[in-house]
Amino acid sequence: MEFEQIYKTYWDRIFRLCMGFVNDYDAAQDLAQETFIIVWQKLETFRNESSIGTWIFRIASNNCLRQIEKQKRFPKSELPVHLSEEKLTSIEPQIQFLYKCIAELPETDRIIISLELEDIKQNEIAKIVGLSEANVRVKIHRIKEKLTQKFKENGQR
Repeated sequence: MEFEQIYKTYWDRIFRLCMGFVNDYDAAQDLAQETFIIVWQKLETFRNESSIGTWIFRIASNNCLRQIEKQKRFPKSELPVHLSEEKLTSIEPQIQFLYKCIAELPETDRIIISLELEDIKQNEIAKIVGLSEANVRVKIHRIKEKLTQKFKENGQR
């Protein structure tokens, strides 16, 4: 598969995965772009030991985890008081709330539920995160319960 086709096929899914990690549109775009730069640079080394999608999602997940670690080591300074936060208006409130809830989950859970939302098969998710398929199934169930509870508490449908 050539890079252009990979990009077209996976861009939206990788962006949504990144959005689930950072809950910030611009940061998610940056992370997705960085992911595809890595994919482009390493495409020749892809050995077909897994599907190309699994490989790309693994790169994206690792990229997001690295970003989170950087943020922990170098905390952001406070924004100047005179700046106002701009909200995404193109995303429905329930979806915004879902991304907010996903961003509050532990890192592994964020990866798992973001991949599940992208309809990635559970055996592929297991390969990406390095867990057994049974463990992934249990985690997905528990994560969905947590998210459902948060929606109930917030009065969302």
